[in-house]
Amino acid sequence: MIEELENKYVDLLIDRCLNFKKSKALFINYYSDNESFVKKLVNKAKSKGIEDIYLDRNNKEERHAKLLQNVKDIEDDEYFNDSIWDEYAKKDAAFLILSTEFPGYFADIPSENMTVASLKTRTSKPIYKLKQLTNEIPWCIAVIPNKLWAKEKFPDLSDEEAYNEYFKLMCHCTMVDRDYPIEEWNNFLNRQRKLVKKLNELQITKMHYTNSLGTDLIIGLSSDALWQCAGYEREDVIVNMPTYEIFTSPDYRLTEGIVYASKPLMYGGALVDKFWLKFKNGKVIDYDAEVGKEILKGIIESDEYSCFLGECALVDKNTAIAQTNFVYGETCLDENASCHIALGDAFPECLRGAEDESVDERRNRGLNHSDNHVDFMIGTNDLNIIAETKEGLKLIFEDGEFNL
Repeated sequence: MIEELENKYVDLLIDRCLNFKKSKALFINYYSDNESFVKKLVNKAKSKGIEDIYLDRNNKEERHAKLLQNVKDIEDDEYFNDSIWDEYAKKDAAFLILSTEFPGYFADIPSENMTVASLKTRTSKPIYKLKQLTNEIPWCIAVIPNKLWAKEKFPDLSDEEAYNEYFKLMCHCTMVDRDYPIEEWNNFLNRQRKLVKKLNELQITKMHYTNSLGTDLIIGLSSDALWQCAGYEREDVIVNMPTYEIFTSPDYRLTEGIVYASKPLMYGGALVDKFWLKFKNGKVIDYDAEVGKEILKGIIESDEYSCFLGECALVDKNTAIAQTNFVYGETCLDENASCHIALGDAFPECLRGAEDESVDERRNRGLNHSDNHVDFMIGTNDLNIIAETKEGLKLIFEDGEFNL
């Protein structure tokens, strides 16, 4: 059964999530723990005539050792230089990033080390980032389990049994366990596009979030803000697998109030949990966390604009992921089970006309730019969002569900 599910997942990623109409090369970023799955991906890609395949292989033991260096050595270490991504971005390659977690494995890494390494990695591939943000290349971040992660979730099972159970759970989240996953995703994204159309027609300028955790947050949007979803502008690719969000970029200067995280955040393998942020004039002015406060501090202070919002996303509580009622500790999964917001970089496609503007022009119109982008989850079953629209006040989200 697992082999059959793996094959269906490979087909979904290669045949639907990525687009090889233009791309003649494939770049796969992954950890060695998923080597056997990557071999299946390579074989599938080759069957489609793709011969230029670069395997950007990571090893958790090596990465752990590198992260234990002092900050200066991390800054100088070519290990954290991702410039090879730019070389393949120049070829218009398709990029597949296999996202996996190793719970607790990087817990002993100092928060400053984690922040410095993450920033060096992110800033060493500017061509890739630009082409990714402007939709010039196909790319997809896809979740894949590993035995260490699975064992943490299913401690009473053997390593193999735990992996199989976790993989089946992932396949439920990605609809791979359905008879025709590609058709299921096409139908779902068609429904999402209709919701996006309704949100854009409302011309929302402000949203007020409240729930029983204590969240009382106002997020302001530009009059030129655009809502998006996977496959909205580019129906030929799916950039996250899974993806259940509808998102936009707020005016970074117009966030006010307090927000409480509803799920843990994994950042570079380190845990941040039970945390809150307080905003004034768009900026985080106070925060706290019961777990990982120094990590949170590093995220907020990583550059001048990482303390402002770059994204707000709506996710219905009835998604396949949310219905599992499982905390995965992996952003791509948890953010698609819950409404979320992100500190840092914004999306040019979420502001009308911004894709042809400079960073300064975008920023003057309220679109944030940062070297970081960190999503965290704020959705709950009792989350309500009242929006200011061209029609007046409207409850667009009620008790964790769309109300459109």
